[in-house]
Amino acid sequence: MWRVKSLDAILATAEKKSLHRSLGPVQLTLLGIGAIIGTGIFVLTAAASQKAGPGMMVSFVIAGAVCAVAALCYSELAAMAPVSGSAYTYTYAVLGELLAWCVGWALILEYAVAASAVSVGWSGYVLGLIENGIGFDFPDLLSAGPTWSMNGFIPTPDFSAGIVNIPAIIVALAVTGLLVLGTTESARVNAILVAIKVAALTVFIVLTLPVIDTANLSPFAPNGLFGAYSGMGIVGAAASIFFAYVGFDAVSTAAEETKNPQRNVPIGLIGSLAFCTVFYLLVALGAAGAIGAQPVLGAAGQAVQPGSPAFVAACALPANAEALVCSNEALAHVLRVIGHPQVGNALGTAALLALPSVILMMIYGQTRIFFVMARDGLLPEGLTKMHKRFKTPYVVTLFTGVAVAIAAALFPVGQLADISNSGTLFAFFMVSIAVLILRKTDPNRQRPFKTPLVWIIAPLSAAGCAFLFWNLPHDAKMVLPIWGAVGLVIYFAYGFRKSHVARGLVDVPELSPDAPVGPVPPMPGAPAPGSKEERD
Repeated sequence: MWRVKSLDAILATAEKKSLHRSLGPVQLTLLGIGAIIGTGIFVLTAAASQKAGPGMMVSFVIAGAVCAVAALCYSELAAMAPVSGSAYTYTYAVLGELLAWCVGWALILEYAVAASAVSVGWSGYVLGLIENGIGFDFPDLLSAGPTWSMNGFIPTPDFSAGIVNIPAIIVALAVTGLLVLGTTESARVNAILVAIKVAALTVFIVLTLPVIDTANLSPFAPNGLFGAYSGMGIVGAAASIFFAYVGFDAVSTAAEETKNPQRNVPIGLIGSLAFCTVFYLLVALGAAGAIGAQPVLGAAGQAVQPGSPAFVAACALPANAEALVCSNEALAHVLRVIGHPQVGNALGTAALLALPSVILMMIYGQTRIFFVMARDGLLPEGLTKMHKRFKTPYVVTLFTGVAVAIAAALFPVGQLADISNSGTLFAFFMVSIAVLILRKTDPNRQRPFKTPLVWIIAPLSAAGCAFLFWNLPHDAKMVLPIWGAVGLVIYFAYGFRKSHVARGLVDVPELSPDAPVGPVPPMPGAPAPGSKEERD
């Protein structure tokens, strides 16, 4: 179970059953922006305010800093191994099959659960538009799932807030259908949606910055740096806000469908992250400064987690009706409060149109993780079946879309985001370690992109991921080991025996002492290295 699949074997396997390369640097950067700008800023601004108050601006900086160093580590590995699989593939090549399985299994928490969270965020905006725009009162029990708490190791639902989120189901399944149609078609739709999101956030910034009242920024950190308990305060908000940035690594999962990936993947990763960070800080400042961002308190005057039953009860009080932290459509709510109801409705419409691009990238990333794990034999190979007409892995796409819809129907956005972060932070931690190990074990391999100051940057990335994970809410932290235990049962029952490496079905005999070290030989009929045909 500690067997590795060398980078040579990974690249050769990808050539035999590969995805079509159709994405350029602009499309990749737009895919990254599309994945990053979404529920994290349109919706989780309210949850971050509940945890940190106006101090959420510092939370954005902390989370962005951890993402920046992680992005540099990701860029090196993605450029070296421009194939699908993201952190799973990198871990397989460096740390072995068991840890690769653990990372791939954890990535389900990142991509699939994140897609569910964004679906719930989209639902909040569409319901707000229905109620404020056309005056229709959508049934509460069908507009939200139950709230959940851990009773020991058993998750317990509370149906007082809702039973099932119907709009979230609809959008998750609609995006799944779009992904079945094809990658290039999805990227074109995504480019349009990214433009809508950027325009909407620009309008928000222009309208809110002039009306900032510094009194609304005090107290700046009502719950302190760490809060009274895990998951609260500025650092706790940073652990949750991390969700707002993680879309950048979805770019690396598109490496196998990218033209000239050694150049374009790092551009897409770092460019999209830098662009979005500036927007986040300006939007957070505008929201907090315009109407305030103070948290609501429980019945006993205590700090309460967003999405908890105590939080729901506090937001039901008339005194908190206008509070930013209680809104399911935070940015549209801010514009309505400061006297721009029509613009607020328009922003809600923009979110309604644009948030599906985030769902698209999250489901896209998840299907590619499943695709590569199945291609390696760790999951049933039937998942790699390609559609004859659309040339997409439609079986795994449909399977993922249904799972995303079910989770979106039953969980609130804040809890989904925290659960997603637990898997994401684990995967990022493993990538940071893999970069360092590969520098030692394979120092002579070509690195089109090298992480600068790697012996400083990579440890900072690993430590930052561990630090944020420790400051997630207790329930979210408990999900990872429980989910991991379920994954290990599946691995030892199926993947351990069916793995291609275990059965000797590898394209390069890396388990042999005579394994080649140099580049993978070209496939028969492949264009010559450096030729125009190869570049195309």
